[in-house]
Amino acid sequence: MRLKITLLKEPKHQELVSCVGWTTAEELYSCSDDHQIVKWNLLTSETTQIVKLPDDIYPIDFHWFPKSLGVKKQTQAESFVLTSSDGKFHLISKLGRVEKSIEAHCGAVLAGRWNYEGTALVTVGEDGQIKIWSKTGMLRSTLAQQGTPVYSVAWGPDSEKVLYTAGKQLIIKPLQPNAKVLQWKAHDGIILKVDWNSVNDLILSAGEDCKYKVWDSYGRPLYNSQPHEHPITSVAWAPDGELFAVGSFHTLRLCDKTGVRNVLNDAVDLLEFRDRVIKASLNYAHLVVSTSLQCYVFSTKNWNTPIIFDLKEGTVSLILQAERHFLLVDGSSIYLYSYEGRFISSPKFPGMRTDILNAQTVSLSNDTIAIRDKADEKIIFLFEASTGKPLGDGKFLSHKNEILEIALDQKGLTNDRKIAFIDKNRDLCITSVKRFGKEEQIIKLGTMVHTLAWNDTCNILCGLQDTRFIVWYYPNTVYVDRDILPKTLYERDASEFSKNPHIVSFVGNQVTIRRADGSLVHISISPYPAILHEYVSSSKWEDAVRLCRFVKEQTMWACLAAMAVANRDMTTAEIAYAAIGEIDKVQYINSIKSLPSKESKMAHILLFSGNIQEAEIVLLQAGLVYQAIQININLYNWERALELAVKYKTHVDTVLAYRQKFLETFGKQETNKRYLHYAEGLQIDWEKIKAKIEMEITKEREQSLSSQSSKSMGLKP
Repeated sequence: MRLKITLLKEPKHQELVSCVGWTTAEELYSCSDDHQIVKWNLLTSETTQIVKLPDDIYPIDFHWFPKSLGVKKQTQAESFVLTSSDGKFHLISKLGRVEKSIEAHCGAVLAGRWNYEGTALVTVGEDGQIKIWSKTGMLRSTLAQQGTPVYSVAWGPDSEKVLYTAGKQLIIKPLQPNAKVLQWKAHDGIILKVDWNSVNDLILSAGEDCKYKVWDSYGRPLYNSQPHEHPITSVAWAPDGELFAVGSFHTLRLCDKTGVRNVLNDAVDLLEFRDRVIKASLNYAHLVVSTSLQCYVFSTKNWNTPIIFDLKEGTVSLILQAERHFLLVDGSSIYLYSYEGRFISSPKFPGMRTDILNAQTVSLSNDTIAIRDKADEKIIFLFEASTGKPLGDGKFLSHKNEILEIALDQKGLTNDRKIAFIDKNRDLCITSVKRFGKEEQIIKLGTMVHTLAWNDTCNILCGLQDTRFIVWYYPNTVYVDRDILPKTLYERDASEFSKNPHIVSFVGNQVTIRRADGSLVHISISPYPAILHEYVSSSKWEDAVRLCRFVKEQTMWACLAAMAVANRDMTTAEIAYAAIGEIDKVQYINSIKSLPSKESKMAHILLFSGNIQEAEIVLLQAGLVYQAIQININLYNWERALELAVKYKTHVDTVLAYRQKFLETFGKQETNKRYLHYAEGLQIDWEKIKAKIEMEITKEREQSLSSQSSKSMGLKP
């Protein structure tokens, strides 16, 4: 990527230009010491003088009121704050009308910034004060005061903290009184400019030591540039957090978030566009390109005839692709389109902030859109892709900790769709998107996970876990048999990627990782698990077994065992469990196969996977009350066993007999009041109990045979 720079033959300003601000991707406002505010249109190359300021106002800083704050606030969104050398800041409309001028500081007001909600304004000045104002210009508080000028200021992503300069130091101060202040030495010279991105939560700083630096929000250094010839006077993030610009004397640089300059790749096909290219994404055999006015959709099979349609707003900040469609995010909305250019849906939820969405907080699959909420980062909103409506009953997914990164799996049926996410503790969790009946359990897959990605062709998950690279060949194992999950993993050392690596993509059997220095590293994993997924999705169980016998790896057999149980193929499961030495589970599967009815088999398969409540429901719905009681007895769920026996008025004596036998085995006395109550005057007769049990089993077998007979008769002509 390269910056395109245009210089006018005749300058429109007569003096130094002190500050600029974009309104859209094609419209720019500039302020100068000649007291003019000029509007520039990049499409038509027109320039218009908006206002001529009074001669005593010398502009220093300029910031637009934030966008995408709802229809009610659109009027104010068409305004900006201008700070000046006379100690005032000015609220000015887009048309150039000065709405209000406020005395703010002794000496020049060096910077002014709206918070992300547009509810507050912070200003800093030569007097060393940091002040918070309401959106109408009323002073709320003086946040801090120091003896040196404050040259730059920025809001934290949550608008609850303010970052400002103090000589060679950077300071993060929360708005809450008595909250902990973070301060660190950032440069060897005076710091001239800072910026804090709301999407990636990274901080930029620039100073008189001729360096620019990238920091995380805890003040830890991520990148330190080489010294330049002149002081770095300006830095600014792109809204999506992927790129930033660096300004110095006669120098303008475009950098990615790792601080490394991008270079041009050798291209085979030259694609030319009428307008400036803002975003591009290549995946699923399609290239999607957004310019300032239009969207182009190319098929990799034919580069000559793209699908072209107009954009509602030209500031596209994110493009996400799935197999069937792609998603565009601009300054006001989210739009889903097919690869034929047909508009599909536009999901919305209260308080949605599209200006801060990125690839870590939005995920797309063929049937689902997931968006992490900014107002409450513990919540993920889920939408049907085809309609844009909330999934199911409109409930959202809620977690106990703030969520940092989300990812939907890409293949399979909608009912089996899973979402993986990393929370603030760096725990990797997984849960089902469609939750029927009770709330779906959120299960932890790993700890200290920094980045993750799903495979594009099958539901294999990879991640960087501390100093290890991990691949979960079948993450659904946690729902089937958590004991064998470690046997379904691929693991290798990841120290070669240095600190803070990021997974860019997981396509086929190749994982692409970007290191902290900006270089890309490719890792190849075994192609066999993907083939196994394909066989299982097509119910080719014999082929799956043959593949595992050919490969002769424990991970393959463990994956096949879990896949077979998930798909209720107990014959294949028995073979796979035997191959990994799980003899006790082989015996249990054998006992399941010998059960008299399909309901009992289904219940015990659910029991095998740890789904006790579901197993009980299956048995009760089939009228197999004794079997439901018996599984609770076998699991020592004594309270539930007695509750079922009393509720259905059967086998109370059976439950009491097994309870008595249990207590005698461990040499204990009965203390449970309910058991003492029902045991009063009851004589335990094991012969009678065994006869009742035998009668239940015979009854179940007869019902099963009767059901099978009825079905076979129904098939006859």
